[in-house]
Amino acid sequence: MSLLDAARYASEGYPHAEWTELRRRAPVMRVEPAAGDPYWALTRHADVVAVSRQPRRFRNWPRFKASEGAGELAATPTLITLDPPRHGALRRLVSARFTPRALRALAAGIERIAAGVLDDAADAGGSEIDFVTSVAAPLPIAAIARMMGLPESEWPVLFRLTSATVGAYDPEFQQPGETPADTIARSQRELLDYFAGLAVQRRARPTEDLAGLLVRARVDGEPLVDADLLAYYLILVVAGNETTRNAISGGLLAFIEHPDQWEQLRADPSLIDAAVEEILRWTTPVIHMARTAAADVELGGQRIAKGDLVAMFYPSANRDEDVFDLPFEFCIDRQPNRHLAFGVGEHFCLGAHLARLELRAVFRQLALRLEHVELTGDPERLASPNVGGIKRLPVRLELAPDPEETRA
Repeated sequence: MSLLDAARYASEGYPHAEWTELRRRAPVMRVEPAAGDPYWALTRHADVVAVSRQPRRFRNWPRFKASEGAGELAATPTLITLDPPRHGALRRLVSARFTPRALRALAAGIERIAAGVLDDAADAGGSEIDFVTSVAAPLPIAAIARMMGLPESEWPVLFRLTSATVGAYDPEFQQPGETPADTIARSQRELLDYFAGLAVQRRARPTEDLAGLLVRARVDGEPLVDADLLAYYLILVVAGNETTRNAISGGLLAFIEHPDQWEQLRADPSLIDAAVEEILRWTTPVIHMARTAAADVELGGQRIAKGDLVAMFYPSANRDEDVFDLPFEFCIDRQPNRHLAFGVGEHFCLGAHLARLELRAVFRQLALRLEHVELTGDPERLASPNVGGIKRLPVRLELAPDPEETRA
C-alpha cells in the first residue's frame, strides 16, 4: 500500500477506503517504503491533534513532508517549517493583518472580485469553461496579491510559479528531463528572484502593504535577513493561493455531486458559513504534513522513537467516524464540524480567515446567480502527495447577472 503515490492521487483521488481501514486496524502505522525514509502514518483525528498540539515534542524542522520516493524534495525554509520560538516570533509580524477584524475591511473588495470573476465566466455565454482557471484560481491570487501590493500584470507569473512549486510531482509542470526536486528548485528560485526585486522596491519606497510591512519588521530588534524576508514573501503567495483555489473547485464539484445540498443552500443563504466549513472538511486540500519526534514517545499504542518521522493525513482525520456523524456524507448544515483542514495548534493556518472569506464570497455569489451547472468532462487532478488539487474542472455554467449591478 502506498499512501504517497503522486500518480495515484491524480488518477484515483483520495484513498478513503484504505484510510478508513487504517483508522480501524492500524491508526498509527509504520511505513517502510522501497525508496525514501520510513515514517509513521497517522490517520485518526485524535492522533493528528495530539501531535499538532505538541510542537516541542514533534518538530517541523528538518522535515515537514514525508516521501515514498528518492527523499524529500528540496525546499526553501519558510514559516511553515519553523519550530518555537522562532515560528511564533515570525508569525506575529503579520498575524494582526489576518484576524477576522482586520479582514472585514477587505470583505467588500473580495466580494467584488468574486462577482467580477463570475461576470467574466458569464461572458462565455453559457459555453464550456474550465472552472479552475476561470473562477477558482483568479480570486485567491487576487486577494493575497492585493494584500501584498503586487501589480495585477504580474499575477499570471506568480500563478504559474506557485502552481509549479506545489505541483512539482506532476509532469505538466516539469520541464524536459526534470525531476520533482528540479522542478520545485527551479520554480522557487524564480519566485525568490522576483521577491528579491520586490524587497528592493519596498526598501526604496515604503508602503503599508504586507510586502512593505515585512521590510520594516523587527525580531528581537533586528530586521529580517534577506533569506527570511524572501521566504516570508514566498509562503504568503504560495499558501495564500494554492489551497484556497482547490477548496473552491472541490467545493463546486461537491455541490454538483450533491444537488440536494446545493438546493438547500439556495433556499437558505444563512447556511453559507456552515457550508464553507463543510466544503473545507470535504475537500481538505492539504494531504499531509510531517513532524519529527524530539524524544521517545508513545502514540496510539505504538512506540515512536526519537528522530522518527510521523505523517499526519488530514483528509483521513476529517472522515474519522469517532468525530463526525455520517463522515462520508456532504452535509452543509453539519454541526459541530471539528475539521482539521487548517491544521490545529502552533501551525494553524495563518490565512484561515482569509480563505473562509474568499470561499464565502464565491459561493454566496454562486448561490445568488447560478442557474445551472453541469460537468462537461472528467475533473483532472493534480499528481501530488502533498496537495489534493483539481487542475481542470470542465463545466457549463449558466449565470444570472449580478443583482447588485442590476440594481445600480
